[in-house]
Amino acid sequence: MLYCAALSALAVEPSAPFFENDQVKVFRALEKAHVKGKFHEHKPNRVMIYLQSGRQKFEYQDGRQPKVFDWKAGEVKWSPAEGMHSPEVIGDTSFNIIEVELKKPGTGTTITSSKDPVKIDRKHYKVEFENDQVRVVRVTVGAHEATPMHEHSLNRVTVYLTDQVNRITSSDGKVDTVRRKAGDAAWATPVTHKEENLDDKPFEVIMVEVKS
Repeated sequence: MLYCAALSALAVEPSAPFFENDQVKVFRALEKAHVKGKFHEHKPNRVMIYLQSGRQKFEYQDGRQPKVFDWKAGEVKWSPAEGMHSPEVIGDTSFNIIEVELKKPGTGTTITSSKDPVKIDRKHYKVEFENDQVRVVRVTVGAHEATPMHEHSLNRVTVYLTDQVNRITSSDGKVDTVRRKAGDAAWATPVTHKEENLDDKPFEVIMVEVKS
């Protein structure tokens, strides 16, 4: 995993929604150091992207033994629907999580495009995990590197782990420059394009492709 210095420098902010549509709800959750959360449950399955490192203890109402987790900055995890639990950050540092709640059952779609970036650009695109609801891809592009023309065939949530300045060229030749900050998240629909990193530093993002 590419080390992302921008993550450790990201200011910790209160929980804040990014956006919501008929497929997903995406928000930033602040986990405060040494604050024990109330017991609650999550009915939707989720994808969790950890923006900073942290240690967290979970207690459960169903009699399971408590568990301690050590999260790493930039880590991404699948979080299935879960019963009543209470989290507590037991380290001294608060941290943020981008949570992607999935509203619909998965279709189990198989991506068959011949221009799928995971197929044609393995240097920059790596599948973290895949199931019936999502394919989660980590994208790392070095300073001033470019990707080939490729196709995103599913709707997706993109979470930016580093600052980013990209030149994006669409299949019809339109060129845009896009700037993002570490910790941002955005919704995107299917598109064919290529990207060039205009920065002197690598960039890293997590793409949550939604199979609904």
